[in-house]
Amino acid sequence: MRRPSAFASTSSRRFFRTGVTPVDLHYDAFRPKHGSKIERPLVILHGLFGMKRNWLSLSKAFLRDVQRPVYTLDLRNHGSSPHASPMNYEAMATDVLHFLRSNSLSNVSLLGHSMGGKVAMAVALSTELPDDAIEHLIVADIAPSNATLSTQFQGYIEAMNKIEQSKVSSRREAQDILAPYESDPITRAFLLTNLDTTVQPFKFQVPLDIIGSSISDLGGFPYQPGERSWHGNTLFVKGEKSKYINKNNIPIAKEFFPNMSLETLDAGHWVHAERPNEFKKLVVDFVTRT
Repeated sequence: MRRPSAFASTSSRRFFRTGVTPVDLHYDAFRPKHGSKIERPLVILHGLFGMKRNWLSLSKAFLRDVQRPVYTLDLRNHGSSPHASPMNYEAMATDVLHFLRSNSLSNVSLLGHSMGGKVAMAVALSTELPDDAIEHLIVADIAPSNATLSTQFQGYIEAMNKIEQSKVSSRREAQDILAPYESDPITRAFLLTNLDTTVQPFKFQVPLDIIGSSISDLGGFPYQPGERSWHGNTLFVKGEKSKYINKNNIPIAKEFFPNMSLETLDAGHWVHAERPNEFKKLVVDFVTRT
């Protein structure tokens, strides 16, 4: 029999002591035809400039292989979720905790990539986390360390502002403005998934002012090593060609998450997109084995 969630005892947003009012995150739910809609779910958090729909194919594959409900979330200021300040890891973790509580979810396998990985870690380390909330933590190619984000991200914001100011009406125009800031066509296409082409001129769905002013916060992490730790089952998945997880911050990750394991795939930062089958197998084996 499923244990009742520790979240179920309260419905007030004042439950959180962070001083941040959580927003109601938009989400997609993929549920098995037979079985509980909330039993031991997999909850997925995207990265910066991403959205829940980026995980559509993998979510369906996870559902098929683990036969548990899968939830993909749009974090604040992304996708269909509300725009709100501040945009830091405490606020985003509060939103996720509010989502879990509102949906009576417990024994969650929480998976996050990049910025979403830092959000997932902040959730696990939160003082607001009930004991039965998270069963597994999966972090894709990011570490719980303080760093300065590359100036490339501020360049993206500059380019996206230029696209709006230029009042473009075609993707080709948007691509041409973005090209000097990002040479990789796949990354450009990813960034332009945020472009709302149903309006004229085109506008970005994400609030460029809020995200732009939050870049420095997104490079950081809300806790210092030794301040807090989470001893649950934790899996880090590193892209071999990526430097986001490296020899300098792996010891920091182990201090925060003593019961962690590390797997490496032949990929860059977009480890789940470049090696979807291998990534899926690592996650499925982890959540079903431990």
